[in-house]
Amino acid sequence: MIRGSTKIQKSCWVIFVFYLIGIMYYTIFAESLGRGPSAGSEARYNLVFFNEIRRFWTYRNQLGIRAFMLNVAGNVLAFMPCGFLLPAISRRCRWIYGAVPVGLLISFLIECTQLIFRVGSFDVDDLFLNTIGVLAGFLLNRMIQRWRYKRAVASGRRRVRVREISAEDEKS
Repeated sequence: MIRGSTKIQKSCWVIFVFYLIGIMYYTIFAESLGRGPSAGSEARYNLVFFNEIRRFWTYRNQLGIRAFMLNVAGNVLAFMPCGFLLPAISRRCRWIYGAVPVGLLISFLIECTQLIFRVGSFDVDDLFLNTIGVLAGFLLNRMIQRWRYKRAVASGRRRVRVREISAEDEKS
């Protein structure tokens, strides 16, 4: 692990590794989702934004609303833990411009793995939805951290940093 990290950070690293293993299992090996050795030998990909989302929406009556929700909401929800955990395990990911690109990179690597091993399909819609999931998880993390900070200030466990007023500030 990283030197100088807290127990919480180490725990988050362990959870993150298990999360990545779970994501890889469901996107590469889960036979219930049409993955695995019997998935086919043809490489499938979609490079047109919103093509698959539009297709799932158009044929939702034939496919069922479950298939639409599994595709759209499933991709978003699957990557929320990534956005939630990244700020806890990396200082670079404590800001939105650090966490979202890392989440996008993880999603891109998974999509490329699907394309290379011909399980599932490489889909730019999945990249988009996964990135929204990372963003939602990141924002949820920020809201919880702000709530925890306000609670600590209210209970007196933490002092609010107040800028000292200089003589020049008092004049203006």
